[in-house]
Amino acid sequence: MKHHLLLALLLLGTVSALHLANDAPPLESPKTETSLVQDPDGSGGQKGQSALTEEVIQEEDDKVKASEYQEDFEDKEAVGSGLNALEQDLLCPRQEDTVQIQGDSGCKTCRYLLVRTPKTFNKAQNVCRKCYQGNLVSIHSYNFNSRVHCLASKINQAQIWIGGILKGWWLWKRFCWTDGSLWNFGYWASGQPGNGGGHCVALCTRGGHWRRTPCKRHLPFVCSS
Repeated sequence: MKHHLLLALLLLGTVSALHLANDAPPLESPKTETSLVQDPDGSGGQKGQSALTEEVIQEEDDKVKASEYQEDFEDKEAVGSGLNALEQDLLCPRQEDTVQIQGDSGCKTCRYLLVRTPKTFNKAQNVCRKCYQGNLVSIHSYNFNSRVHCLASKINQAQIWIGGILKGWWLWKRFCWTDGSLWNFGYWASGQPGNGGGHCVALCTRGGHWRRTPCKRHLPFVCSS
């Protein structure tokens, strides 16, 4: 009798255990790092970092190049097509803002005017063309350079525009006069023009030497007609 009771209890316990096992939710195996990142050879992360580094380096190189050539770009814009296009709303200088310079011995009929109103190189050239039917002055001798310097030294400016401009690219760069005359004289300051910046030429009111200057600067200027 006792044996039959024990057997019944054992059967009841086994059935209960099976019932609980069937009702329990299945256990999920933990996802490993490898299963989360589909990268069988483990090199994907390194490739991503390498590509990002190259992109950053390229951006830095582009910024450096942009900085180096920005001044050249601005100067070329300042003296590009605008030199040949007169401004429709350009006002000519008042007579009290100009001073006449004694003519060069090589051209006694030429007229030279110092305009005190500061302008960019491009606008100064346009004033010379529209208002005086001429160009920014070209200088072909030490004596005439001294005359221009003597008058310019009396105004409160460090530099004035003359008609010199650097044209061309790289090994083919050369200085020209806006009036098309021959470049046969120079009176450069120490270290100029090789170490200078800018594509336009200005005369220093102290010493009378020439310097390369960014064309976007606003300076007084001398016209010839």
